[in-house]
Amino acid sequence: MRRSIFLIIPALLAGCEGRHNWLASAGAEAQRVEDLFWVLLVGAAVIWGIVIGAAVYAHRRQVDPSLETQARRFILWGGAVFPTVVVGALLVWGLVILRDITSDEGDLTVRVDGERWWWRVIYETPEGDVVTANEIRLPVDRTALFRLTADDVIHSFWVPALGGKMDMIPGRETTLALTPIETGNWGGLCAEYCGGAHALMRFDAIVMEQSAFDSWLEAEAQPAEIAAGDPGFEIFQEEGCGACHTIRGTEAQGPVGPDLTHLASRDKLGAGIYDMTPENMARWITDTHAMKPDIDMPPYPDLQGERLDRLVAFLMSLD
Repeated sequence: MRRSIFLIIPALLAGCEGRHNWLASAGAEAQRVEDLFWVLLVGAAVIWGIVIGAAVYAHRRQVDPSLETQARRFILWGGAVFPTVVVGALLVWGLVILRDITSDEGDLTVRVDGERWWWRVIYETPEGDVVTANEIRLPVDRTALFRLTADDVIHSFWVPALGGKMDMIPGRETTLALTPIETGNWGGLCAEYCGGAHALMRFDAIVMEQSAFDSWLEAEAQPAEIAAGDPGFEIFQEEGCGACHTIRGTEAQGPVGPDLTHLASRDKLGAGIYDMTPENMARWITDTHAMKPDIDMPPYPDLQGERLDRLVAFLMSLD
């Protein structure tokens, strides 16, 4: 039995590492949640020690009727008043944190729509909306207000290292404020079971310096640069890809799937699952459901050889 416990401990500690680690906070809101967690943990340990100690003391001590008054006071103050005050204070603290992370103000507004099973991301700017997918970039030390909704079923938006999670509900908008305090690539995911590919619904949350973010957002707002007569784009159109996907600056204006205007500039393919490489792109096109079951995109197993190579080369040029 002891050996089994020691084998379990490394597996539990593994959850405290990596870019999904909520105990290595890289956001102001996550730091506050982490502080609350440690206070609760330490407080629970202290209270547990007091209760067990009192029980052991009472068990070993001989009954003394003269101490009944002190015992009643101990029960009243230690068993009723003290827990009420402590729990009430922790409740107020938690509600203040909840108020702050559900604020409706921020330096940047990002709309995120949970789809099956990917993320539609829209940056609201004075010049208009900038649409991308499955990757969120944020400036460091700036509060981003996320306006969250869902297209089909309930999802849950969570970047553990940056802050708390928030449900995304069809027909309703929820808000979440995140203030990154460290640059880096932090993992995001859906924290509510939403169907077959739930475990494969992830995204990158990339925190950048303000100047780098401004440059990225300006580039992201531009239409795609496609050479006239590009054979890969012609195959893209012939296969009907433009009916589902948008490539700004072209006739492809499909509203169903992810925006592909700057597809190759993203680090991941398939909503944060696979590296963005030509090999993964080719397999994604021909063997889609093996890579991510139950998604709406149909596979194109007959697209092989030179036609597939040209299509992949075109998609990998969309940066």
